[in-house]
Amino acid sequence: MNDKLSEAEQLKLSSRYLRGAIAEGLADIATGAISEDDNKLLKFHGSYQQDNRDLRDERRHQKLEPLYSFMIRLRLPGGVLSPAQWLGLDQIADDCANGTLRLTTRQTFQFHEVLKKDLTPLMRQVNALKLDTKGACGDVNRNVVTNVNPHLSAAHEAVHQAAHEISNRLNWQSGAYSEIWLGEDCVYQDGKSEEPFYGERYLPRKFKIAIAIPPDNDCDVLANDIGLIAIIEQGELQGFNIAVGGGFGMSYGEPGTYPRLATVAGFVEKERIVDACEAIAAIQRDNGDRSNRLHARFKYTIDDNGLDWFQQQFESYFGAPLQEARAFELTANGDRFGWTEDDTGDWHLTLFIPGGRVVDRESSPLRTGLREIAAIHQGQFRLTCNQNLVIANVTAEQKPQIAALVEKYQLDDGTRGKPLRLNAMACVAFPTCGLAMAEAERYLPEFIEKLEGLVEQAGIPDQLINIRMTGCPNGCGRPYLGEIGLTGKALGKYNLYLGADFSGQRLNRLYLENVDEETILDTLKPMIKQFADEREQDEHFGDFLVRKGIVEAERSPAMMHQPLKK
Repeated sequence: MNDKLSEAEQLKLSSRYLRGAIAEGLADIATGAISEDDNKLLKFHGSYQQDNRDLRDERRHQKLEPLYSFMIRLRLPGGVLSPAQWLGLDQIADDCANGTLRLTTRQTFQFHEVLKKDLTPLMRQVNALKLDTKGACGDVNRNVVTNVNPHLSAAHEAVHQAAHEISNRLNWQSGAYSEIWLGEDCVYQDGKSEEPFYGERYLPRKFKIAIAIPPDNDCDVLANDIGLIAIIEQGELQGFNIAVGGGFGMSYGEPGTYPRLATVAGFVEKERIVDACEAIAAIQRDNGDRSNRLHARFKYTIDDNGLDWFQQQFESYFGAPLQEARAFELTANGDRFGWTEDDTGDWHLTLFIPGGRVVDRESSPLRTGLREIAAIHQGQFRLTCNQNLVIANVTAEQKPQIAALVEKYQLDDGTRGKPLRLNAMACVAFPTCGLAMAEAERYLPEFIEKLEGLVEQAGIPDQLINIRMTGCPNGCGRPYLGEIGLTGKALGKYNLYLGADFSGQRLNRLYLENVDEETILDTLKPMIKQFADEREQDEHFGDFLVRKGIVEAERSPAMMHQPLKK
């Protein structure tokens, strides 16, 4: 491995623990942007600089700079917040952003179209809610996500607590955050470390951790650098199987980059799971590639060195070997919609949130309805990894009040009669994401409507199919676990992937490259008809395609992106 540090590594090393010149850039009123270097450092603080790509040409003709704004993402381990915090975030959306909240695929919130002048007020309002944005982006551990199992209250509480403890242990410690955003005095001293775990260079790339409770896999646990699979025996959490090396980022034209599912490596008791995650992150900190960012994710460290090497390293860092993995079964990765009673007698309502976007629409005043619910709700809100929302811990006494507001504002209309939409996800893409090559969030409803026509013609309107769409080849919407996956290639053009399973344990395969909507629908129509006619009982679409030989169940990353048809 080349020992020369990449430009990104040099930037972190010279950043004075993520300070850079961010404060000076924020104070510059001559531009709506900050410098390129400071934008890279800003990611560690939970924000990306973007611009409205729909307006680029118009503003260029007016001799104006691009309409710069910022996306801010919260650190919200386990995706749980109080009604008071919901109301506070809802107010921030009006005060500092574009009047919407967006639920992400990593179980947290994003604010969009935040102007530079509003960044600091937003951060301070978030802090006043006892929340923060540290590590929601950047080369550190990201938001720790968990299963949302409304019917398993005790198990959910246990994994939620683990998510918090892991997130806090691996949160970055520099004083830069409180100085830049909260106005605290500078504590930086040359030569004095502010990061006892990360050091001056942090991690080689982003790092993600997820926790699943079998048999549900609503967090796509194997898509993460560390996947923790809860082992519950006789109702008690015993510990976690640990899977390592998952990750979905890739680049077109770079065969050395590929999606990978995590490999189950062993088991650790619940009392030491936080130490285990820290040890694994340290292995990547000390051994990940710091010369080539395209090769810097943990999945490549695992593939370059092998699982035996990892297990030896784990024993050295952790002080004890991994135990043999326990038996488990994952069966599905969608959300449970509607009302569910848990094992304590509380009720939970899972609502479908189209595109994860909390906004008032003519057909459904979603944001207003949720605001009214938050004003009376005495339980919690839980975000799912599929961009949906759980109104959680509703008492039997309060359930009629909540149900009346849900009915008044038609908040559950999205779950009625349109099952194909329930497992569909998309990234933001245009107009704000600088990496987008094609539409995703704005186009998905139109695509789903046309796909619904195909399944209705085939006579299977109630069939659930996992559909994932992204505007580029990266993994924000986890497209490579879609039974139907689309990744943007150019405006109006996508790569079509087929054949993932319904439980998040098999990647799909590239079927067609760089094709338009008409070609995609013409390709899917006979497959869906054949599926309707020849499927076995309880068989899912992706499994059917593999069983019939339409798609080969090839798990090799090198083969996954070999087109099956020309």
